[in-house]
Amino acid sequence: MPRRVKWMIALPLIASLLGVSACSTGNADQPKEPSKEVVAVVQQGVPVPEWAAKSVMYEVNVRQYTKEGTFKAFEEHLPRLKELGVDILWFMPIHPISKTNRNGALGSYYAVDDYKAVNPEFGTDEDFKSLVDKAHEMGFKVLLDLVANHTGWDHAWTANKDWYTKDEAGNIVMPPGTNWADVADLNYDNADMQAAMLDGMKYWVSEFDIDGYRADYAGGVPKAFWEQARVELEKLKPVYMLAEDDQQISLLSRAFNANYGWQLYNMMNRVAKGQGNAKQIALYADRLAASYPSGTYALNFTSNHDENSWIGTEYERLGDAVKPMAALSFTLPGMPLIYSGQEAGLNRRLLFFDKDEITWDDLSMQPFYKQLVDLKHNNPALWNGSAGGDYRSLEGGDDRLLAFERTKDGNTVIVLMNLSADSVTSTVQLGASAGAYQTLGGDAPVELQAEHAVDLAPWAYEIYVKSDS
Repeated sequence: MPRRVKWMIALPLIASLLGVSACSTGNADQPKEPSKEVVAVVQQGVPVPEWAAKSVMYEVNVRQYTKEGTFKAFEEHLPRLKELGVDILWFMPIHPISKTNRNGALGSYYAVDDYKAVNPEFGTDEDFKSLVDKAHEMGFKVLLDLVANHTGWDHAWTANKDWYTKDEAGNIVMPPGTNWADVADLNYDNADMQAAMLDGMKYWVSEFDIDGYRADYAGGVPKAFWEQARVELEKLKPVYMLAEDDQQISLLSRAFNANYGWQLYNMMNRVAKGQGNAKQIALYADRLAASYPSGTYALNFTSNHDENSWIGTEYERLGDAVKPMAALSFTLPGMPLIYSGQEAGLNRRLLFFDKDEITWDDLSMQPFYKQLVDLKHNNPALWNGSAGGDYRSLEGGDDRLLAFERTKDGNTVIVLMNLSADSVTSTVQLGASAGAYQTLGGDAPVELQAEHAVDLAPWAYEIYVKSDS
């Protein structure tokens, strides 16, 4: 959902700017209480589809992806994305958009008019089914963006006022605490509405064979609903669930596989501006294992649809730190995300409510991202969740230097990063991790010493790889 003025997201940002953990802040909007009709989930832990073990996610902005802005036109890019190596295609909402209170000429994807239909601007049901089938044939998995907290004002459900949050006069309201005037807030105390929402979720899995959901504003929907939905979806096929949330870690206990890595994102922005240092990121990474339920993790990103349109491109926010921060998103624990156009060096903010086509003339960043994707795929130390290796900070003598290793079954990745605009000369204590490694992109082996000397230019980084194969 576009975060024009949304305190749920603003609070982690403010906390990060103050050097405080965003987890210590509360939601401005208190989560809705689950209705009594929601069945308690007895399943322990969240299911993990095997295919997610080493996956990289790619966010698809269909409207802006091509001149046509259609499923068929996007399908022509599948071979290039296969070459890039991404595994999961997350499609922003594909549904018709309400016209009442619409923003801009085309409106927000997140003002859904019908949960069981496709936006005719993108094509037909058959076009989307063909796209999913083709993606599956090529080895991709497909996630849909699910907007479960609210609908557009033209949605047929608005005829049932009890399905929505109402004011004292009995009028349906937009989500409290937001300026989202183009959407109406759903009422999860209503069992009929819950049943209809679950029916819509099951529809895309059973009829179109999608592989899961990215849940918009997941914290605005009761945890019990998500847990019940996960049980019902698993009866159809193994699915993957991503929560746009970092406030309610309990969502990861039985419903979601991953949430948003807002803390890391905010830290990267601060460090790039000289308002933080590598030590803060190391402290964050040290806490990850204790912060997340076993097997779950954060989605790491340097951009997405909200950040690009409303906060700024990665080039605006990160400047010369674009590449090291992208490398960080691939090497720290978590699943990395690439947003539409990042591999084409997208350096402008895309319009959110109007047509604004991405230019694909310059793919000079694609080899950079492909190298990171290959690194992720080829070394189990970097795999996701329990499939990957533990994080361990390496002792260095400079707060501008980030040094860490991840190891899994004889596979090791060592990362050394100068996260500053100054040159750094220091040493890193590798201890028992010393030995022969390959540099990322290099052929000749490199011998790393127990006390390893580091001399890095501004924003430079080195990645060393050891594999048991």
